Amino acid sequence: MTLDRERALRLAGETFDIEAAAVLGLKQRTGEAFARAVEAMLAVVGRVVVMGMGKSGHIGRKVAATLASTGTPALFVHPAEASHGDLGMIKPVDLVLAISNGGESEEITAILPVLKRLGVPLVAMTGNARSTLATHADIVLDTGVEKEACPLNLAPTASTTAQLAMGDALAVALLDARGFKSEDFARSHPGGALGRKLLTHLSDVMRTGEAVPRVGADTPFPALMREMSAKGLGASAIVDEAGRVLGIFTDGDLRRLVETGADLRQVAAREVMHPSPRTIHRGALAAEAAQLMEQYRITSVLVVDDEGRLCGAVNSNDLMRAKVI
Repeated sequence: MTLDRERALRLAGETFDIEAAAVLGLKQRTGEAFARAVEAMLAVVGRVVVMGMGKSGHIGRKVAATLASTGTPALFVHPAEASHGDLGMIKPVDLVLAISNGGESEEITAILPVLKRLGVPLVAMTGNARSTLATHADIVLDTGVEKEACPLNLAPTASTTAQLAMGDALAVALLDARGFKSEDFARSHPGGALGRKLLTHLSDVMRTGEAVPRVGADTPFPALMREMSAKGLGASAIVDEAGRVLGIFTDGDLRRLVETGADLRQVAAREVMHPSPRTIHRGALAAEAAQLMEQYRITSVLVVDDEGRLCGAVNSNDLMRAKVI
């Protein structure tokens, strides 16, 4: 079997055109019913229960996951399993979002009477407004398409793309109505990059206690070097008797001093430090420390409390280990 590359590329282009037209077609038909569906989902005390068979079921799982991750409690229940006990997952406080292009999936139509008896609101996402599903639904979202991208017009392609787009539109409208923010998204994605950036605080990654290099302002230069070498931060804080930050001395400062040829054995920390260095409050996010480092092209930041007392330190290596950068 050999591939006709030219034909494959032509079919790919036709698929993109057909599916793009299917999504754009939704825009013309999305009106009052869509607004009512969003209002109904906002009013749900329980969860949005998504159902679908076959390819619509795969789309339903994704829609349920997107809703759940953007502030709308949701889960997917397989219609076939629902008839064998999983209907117990659905409570009168829930709402069912049933997805079926033809609207006649036997597994879904079989449980419609039970849903009615439960008094559960039913939103249908279907391409057939005259179907059994549409007839029983409280709200119908029209996801019909003129044709599938499949050359045989059989395999669900454009229709499932339309369903997916409608599901995303519902999720976006709902998260906006709920005032859902990036911080909320991060709380449901603690393992992702965004979650790490928005949920990781400096207190989770910074060095504290004896691990933080610090010396007094009158500390001789050799002692300052020993403190820096022992703690491995690449810098040392210079503090007063109350622990408030007066300055910082870094590896870069050392290189620049050595280049001058100055005799460093007799100088004190206050003579070589950078006064009033960049610091960050201990309540800040680790991502804020990363931003500070990038903005000022520094590799270490001292962490202070409300009174400006040194309580920690963090460098770029610490943030990389925490996968914040």
